[in-house]
Amino acid sequence: MSSKQVSPQLEQSRFNMIEQQIRPWDVLDGAVLDLLSQLPREAFVPKQYVGLAFADLEIPLGDDQVMLSPKMEGRILQSLEIKKTDKVLEIGTGSGYLTALIALQAKQVDTVELNAKISKQAAKNIAAHGIENVSFFVADGVQGFASEAPYDVIVFTGSIPLLNTQIERQLTIGGRMFVVEGDSPAMEAKLVTRVSADHFKVDVLFETCLPALINAPQTEKFEF
Repeated sequence: MSSKQVSPQLEQSRFNMIEQQIRPWDVLDGAVLDLLSQLPREAFVPKQYVGLAFADLEIPLGDDQVMLSPKMEGRILQSLEIKKTDKVLEIGTGSGYLTALIALQAKQVDTVELNAKISKQAAKNIAAHGIENVSFFVADGVQGFASEAPYDVIVFTGSIPLLNTQIERQLTIGGRMFVVEGDSPAMEAKLVTRVSADHFKVDVLFETCLPALINAPQTEKFEF
């Protein structure tokens, strides 16, 4: 990771982000909190929004894409309990910040992003921190990434109204998937665990609201 000198003001803002946003949202895993304090979030934010790097909001990346809020990134990392042996699929690369956080915990990360410009910038952001265990793919990952499966961990960084259960089958036995499912304003963050070849355990973690992935399959709308 980068070892550039950081101003005391930035460090105070980072500390406040962790203590006032992330911890109160039940992110208490020491390893996750250490990562969030060490990897400079401000280096992954578009230049015009650097002043908002530690704010409790989703930061615009252009082309209707956003960077997740810090507390959401913390909850995702904590819920997945990523190990050094894990091969991870991330669907929606965004700024590359969550990608980098995952890569620092995992063996390998395949990250799939539909927007080539956003993917290229994320790759640049990650390379600047000496992180080399990430493969970037410009593709539509809304149905997973079967050609490179199976994965120990799958992460959706945008919501989907309805999960295609075939994606679960891209997990290894014991593999975990984080997904936010539903329509605004009623969405649920879920952790899906593949217990055996044909058995999946679903835990509802919390209620939230996230922008939908582009091309996400829609639920049927009934008209009366």
